[in-house]
Amino acid sequence: MTSRLHMESDQPDFIRRQYEFAANIRDPEKEPAPADIEERRMAVYRELFYNNVESFISGTFPVLRKLHRDESWHALIRDYFARHRSRTPLFPEMPREFVAYLESERGDHPGDFPFLYELAHYEWVELALSIAEETIPTDGVEPDGNLLDAIPVLSPLAWHLNYRFPVHRISPDFIPSEPGENPTSLVVYRNREDEVGFLEINPVTKRLLELLGEETGRNGRSLLQQIAGELKHPQPEVVIDGGHQILTRLHELDIVPGTRL
Repeated sequence: MTSRLHMESDQPDFIRRQYEFAANIRDPEKEPAPADIEERRMAVYRELFYNNVESFISGTFPVLRKLHRDESWHALIRDYFARHRSRTPLFPEMPREFVAYLESERGDHPGDFPFLYELAHYEWVELALSIAEETIPTDGVEPDGNLLDAIPVLSPLAWHLNYRFPVHRISPDFIPSEPGENPTSLVVYRNREDEVGFLEINPVTKRLLELLGEETGRNGRSLLQQIAGELKHPQPEVVIDGGHQILTRLHELDIVPGTRL
């Protein structure tokens, strides 16, 4: 956080004045404005800076915003604005900074939703994937390869996530107070049309994606045989058949864009 605590006694006067100016914009209740700047002008700067930040965060976290009343929302954003020291000047990175604040700096606040960080992270992932520079691989990939006999390729634009709360279902009509009985596993992905979607997955799909992410060079059948062994399933072919259906679905969504040539 930029504040007077960061000012050194031997700093040039113009730098000290910049710190005073920024500190008052960030936290006007605690940091006085520079003495020679008209309060009316400072108020304009404070409003412009805060409104820019608040508007950008509201647009990035629409569900989180809908869940909060105006008073509690602005209290949250003002706390972030005053306390968090961003490590980048880039606007597209601001949502990541907000998530980092919720994870490491916010702490326990009366009235905060128990899923506050997880929901924010989920909403941030949607933005992060939409602007990610990675692309679905085409070189060395056979789009119509045999998903069992060849080596499936996992898209870098498919992120496997685990949450305590069912974040993909949270809305003003569904506000859980306790985590679900089981963790929520999701794949959030971007397809070839640059559309971002999500898929709730079961333990077999979760394990399959973990193995695909390890890039072991094994074909789909071998990976599914391993999963059947881990499950101690009496009929491995049942797991393999079900896994083939899973791989087909992942292929349709561009989560598995094809097989290695």
